Amino acid sequence: MRPLLRRLLPALCSAAARALLARRAVPMALRPAVGAARAGVDARSAAPEHDGLENIQQKKIFKEDMEKTQQSEEPCAADSVDSLMAEMPFVDTDIEDEHAMHATSELSIRKKRKRTTGREIEEGTERKKKKNKQYQPNYFISLPITNPKITGSIQAVQDAIVQKDQRLSKAMVRSGSLHVTMFVMHLSSEEEISIAVGALSDSKVFVDDLLKGKRVDLSFQGIDHFRNQVGFVNLAENDHTALLKEIAETMKKIFQEKGIMAGEERAFKPHLTFMKLSKSTELRKQVKKIDSSLYEDFKNHYFGDEILHRFDLCSMLKKKQPNGYYYCESSIVFGEKQAAEPDDAELVSLSKRLVENAVLKAVQQYLEETQNKSRQSDGSPAKTEEAASGSKNESDNDNSK
Repeated sequence: MRPLLRRLLPALCSAAARALLARRAVPMALRPAVGAARAGVDARSAAPEHDGLENIQQKKIFKEDMEKTQQSEEPCAADSVDSLMAEMPFVDTDIEDEHAMHATSELSIRKKRKRTTGREIEEGTERKKKKNKQYQPNYFISLPITNPKITGSIQAVQDAIVQKDQRLSKAMVRSGSLHVTMFVMHLSSEEEISIAVGALSDSKVFVDDLLKGKRVDLSFQGIDHFRNQVGFVNLAENDHTALLKEIAETMKKIFQEKGIMAGEERAFKPHLTFMKLSKSTELRKQVKKIDSSLYEDFKNHYFGDEILHRFDLCSMLKKKQPNGYYYCESSIVFGEKQAAEPDDAELVSLSKRLVENAVLKAVQQYLEETQNKSRQSDGSPAKTEEAASGSKNESDNDNSK
């Protein structure tokens, strides 16, 4: 801005000087005429020496005015320019400085925006972490393993490993908990649990349609691991395994259509976990990796076949059942089941019925003894018979529930 003002101010000074001169010169030029008008005819009759004196004075004044005009037309001094510029606003601001300030401002804005963006990214990451924590799986669809041959063979492998490394006893999965996970999900409320129960019930029709009455035998053979942290039995690849994968995908879609956060991004790999370090925090501090040589003798071992018979909606967090199996919200049953292999639900139901029958028999026996004593004391056989008849009817009703 300063160079620009330096170029413009001389012209401004010259124009101002001309305006000042014109203001002065016009009255001077008009002064003789005004005098003549006042004097009238007397002025024309004045003496010649007076005319000459006026002419000399006018010439002198004109000469002085010309000198002033010449001086005013000279360029303004640098000092005067600087003094004028000093009075102007933003005098210390140069155009280049202005652009620099703008660029600095732009840079500052970009940095601020970058910092803000970074903060937004951090906040987004925090929200994502919170969301991931909030939506950690807490339920899963389980295919329970109930074939005694499979569970017995796995127990033998576990015993052999523990004999070589006692610390790994804490990593072993109980035989009652053995299962194949079809897919996992997060259920945050009782309402969502109810929706999941409904989705599992709806899945039965589609599973039956895929099975088409066929019996599905799942063969378990060989041992493998996940990053030496989890030991599992492989599910042999065959047509039945492919069908199981198709069933898992179909069921997962049904749950997702119900609004359930189900499934994972990675591909479904059916496996039977029998050992994992994550079961014990203390163990993970002691053992970083499971030595595969501990189960070298069983790497190609055939464990047996499991007939596909039931799927359960199980909780990861609720208290397990007495036999070690997970808390089950609901189940769907299909296909055939060998009579020699009763499942856990059947065993629990049978045990419950046996206990109820035993309790009823004990109550009935107690009532009969009480009635006999009462009959002997009051000698009223009719009342005794009525009481016995009433207790018998009550026992029949309980048995029919």
